[in-house]
Amino acid sequence: MSQHTPDAHADHGSVGSYVTGFILSVILTVIPFGLVMTEALDKVATIWIFVIMAIVQIAVHLKYFLHLSFVTEEGKLNTFTFLFSALIIVLVVGLSIWIIYASNAMMMG
Repeated sequence: MSQHTPDAHADHGSVGSYVTGFILSVILTVIPFGLVMTEALDKVATIWIFVIMAIVQIAVHLKYFLHLSFVTEEGKLNTFTFLFSALIIVLVVGLSIWIIYASNAMMMG
């Protein structure tokens, strides 16, 4: 059995932190949904607001649910590890789509 110290799980959020993250996530989902359903703004403005809300929601999830931060040394390491992993995934997926698209263009042309 492993021994747990009182601060072993100190980086985990409290119930209040999870509730705050949940409420922010709901708000950041409802705003773009409402804009799309009501067609209150033109298409370009709606798309930009949608993208901005998505980026903010990613930040909310990283802070309140994954507890990534730059406060502690371990938090910095975890954040950089996550960002590096995300970069590798984006590169693999993006370059795969590019290769498939280029291959399709060569076969059709």
